[in-house]
Amino acid sequence: MDMTFLRTAFLTTCVLLSGCDSASKTPEVTKPAATVLEGKTMGTYWRVSAIDLNAAQQKSLRERVQAQLDADDQLLTTWKSDSALMRFNHSQSTTLWPVTEAMADIVTESLRIGAKTYGAMDITVGPLVNLWGFGPDKQPVKTPTQAQIDAAKARTGLQHLTVVNQSGKQFLQKDIPDLYVDLSTVGEGYAADHLARLMEQEGISRYLVSVGGALVSRGMNAEGKPWRVAIQKPTDRENAVQAIVDINGHGISTSGSYRNYYELDGKRISHVIDPQSGQPIQHNLVSVTVIAPTALEADGWDTGLMVLGPEKAKEVVREQGLAVYMITKEGENFKTWMSPQFAGFLVSGKN
Repeated sequence: MDMTFLRTAFLTTCVLLSGCDSASKTPEVTKPAATVLEGKTMGTYWRVSAIDLNAAQQKSLRERVQAQLDADDQLLTTWKSDSALMRFNHSQSTTLWPVTEAMADIVTESLRIGAKTYGAMDITVGPLVNLWGFGPDKQPVKTPTQAQIDAAKARTGLQHLTVVNQSGKQFLQKDIPDLYVDLSTVGEGYAADHLARLMEQEGISRYLVSVGGALVSRGMNAEGKPWRVAIQKPTDRENAVQAIVDINGHGISTSGSYRNYYELDGKRISHVIDPQSGQPIQHNLVSVTVIAPTALEADGWDTGLMVLGPEKAKEVVREQGLAVYMITKEGENFKTWMSPQFAGFLVSGKN
């Protein structure tokens, strides 16, 4: 499929789920109405829930949101050869490459999280993503050979990418000509944060915005209650809620290995690639949800932790003091684990 970001995460706003909040039984004054706007971007969907907008504001906001997300896509996508990111990828130059402040910020945060996850969150893993059929290249008809994997791995490595601030201008620099950067692991988070900034610029103080599986909220919903988010059960057989959280002005993102996959040579091939082995992950960690100050951070952490697997991920979560909810598959059942920091956001869910 011609999709910009293939990683699919599974978070749903609780206001859309029956039973998330019981209706008040006391008489109420007229409540401000909730407006829901939706559209497509980055191979996924965006959604804005805001309070008390008139028809003119809704039309203007929809247009501004779509225009902004189209610009973000043109900045970050690997599916368009003329995007800002792909121009850098196609360049064989190892000299300073000028980029926007936004691009520099995204890469800087990605490199930071990459280091904290011991290289598991690696935005240079693009050649391996493409090799396994989850990028612009076609899905392979047979399992890649070890020689092909090794050749792709030789073109990866966070140590080959640097962000340079020189005279107030931002640059990227690679030290191998064919380094290929793939920002799909953080694109949704960046875009969700960008939408949140747009809401503030528009004077909207009560909203929940999402791009794919990355969400940001501020203020209260139409009921005067906190926006709540449901974490879905990690299975492609049903659409059930695993837990509900109040993100309280934070960003949240989920990475899951259970819906974005294909079958090859009799095996299920996950879109989550381990940069160390060069192969799709094979452990039993199937979902990682992270709550962080920004959706960009949450989006980066969930990918890195997903790659690490349950035990190594728990070590990093404890080291960094992260708010994380993990689900592992045990036979036909699911087992959950959460950090103490995540427990503070939990409204309901299994322990």
